[in-house]
Amino acid sequence: MADYRELWGRLGMDLEKHDVLCEVLPQLYGGVYLGQENRPEGMNYYNFVVSEVHGLRIKELDDHKKQGGKVVGTFCVFVPDELILAAGAAGVGLCAGSQFWIEDGEKVLPRNICPLVKAFTGAKVGGTCPYFQSCDMIVGETTCDAKKKAWEVLDDYVDTYVMDLPQMKRDKDYKKWSEEIYDLKAKLEKLTGNEITEAKLAEAIKLCNRKRLALLRLYSARKALNVPISGKDALLISQIAFYDNPERFIEMTNKLCEELEERIKNEVSVSKKDDKRILISGTPMAVPNWKIHHILETSGAIVVAEETCTGTRYFENLVDESAATMDEMINALADRYLKINCACFTPNKGREDDIIRLAKEFKADGVIYNSLQFCHTYNIEYANVEKALKAAGIPVLFIESDYSNDDVGQIQTRVEAFLEMIG
Repeated sequence: MADYRELWGRLGMDLEKHDVLCEVLPQLYGGVYLGQENRPEGMNYYNFVVSEVHGLRIKELDDHKKQGGKVVGTFCVFVPDELILAAGAAGVGLCAGSQFWIEDGEKVLPRNICPLVKAFTGAKVGGTCPYFQSCDMIVGETTCDAKKKAWEVLDDYVDTYVMDLPQMKRDKDYKKWSEEIYDLKAKLEKLTGNEITEAKLAEAIKLCNRKRLALLRLYSARKALNVPISGKDALLISQIAFYDNPERFIEMTNKLCEELEERIKNEVSVSKKDDKRILISGTPMAVPNWKIHHILETSGAIVVAEETCTGTRYFENLVDESAATMDEMINALADRYLKINCACFTPNKGREDDIIRLAKEFKADGVIYNSLQFCHTYNIEYANVEKALKAAGIPVLFIESDYSNDDVGQIQTRVEAFLEMIG
């Protein structure tokens, strides 16, 4: 990606630090992904996207800005992508999943908080992520205390707008969330100079629904007894969905799904018959956090689904396309997004129901409940989830980790014991 150094320099990046990342990422990706046997041919597109992760897509964003467009970064599945697209802006997901950014994050944040928050803050503060450097504005949300205070830090480095997400799901909370969406609409119109009309928003809603349907189709293929794609590859596709060009992503993912559906017909599988089917539940897994999937799929398991923000929470439930007026469309957005069962809500019985439903739909032999260190909401919620899963007769293993590889051996030992137990 050396050809992009002039572009990175214009973005104000720390090129010396970034060179280190450019050396590490290909090695990590190759070790986790390229050694897999019997991968679908359609994965070559996603290999290409990763090879150009800080190159071609960044140039596309730069070209968009040269033409007068704006780039808006988001960190959470609660921020409505539809509004960003309807305003004529390009949206990119920004959460960072590497230990590489932690050191810079800890220069401005306490050490004893979530690694995801430290990593995305470090990515901006250290000037080592071109996606952060490309953004004209970032949109945060109040899903946890660490994020709420991190936005105040990031606002010193980039225009930061925060949506106040309700902590409950009562009628008045739906009304409040609709008002928050209206406020974001006004902010985006001011940023871009473009009015978000009913026609533009209706078009954006249809586009985002098409992307959700492509991901739903991908996940549906994983329900097959002969699993046609690894959990690692499915996770990668979902991660790429957050920042790839939407139309191109939809086209290439549907093309891959055609191949997967043909594989199912021909009983072509990437897993062995005695591999245990695992559902992963918990905190999001941002690029390049592939650790838990890799451990599982090199230990006699196949990951068949993720009840996470980089999994089913991202694409389940469509926005009602029958809405015609702006009020109806905003309410439809509020309704769809508040159906997401994040651990930030109280009470949150819906998430317990989701995990049990998904375990049954995907015929999972067990659940890995994965939580990032210092993520209090998911850590605390595990007690109720464990109780519900035990009542449903579904085995579960709790894993708490960060982005480092220091605990890989320990986690692998626990995973192997869990797989043997459910066997």
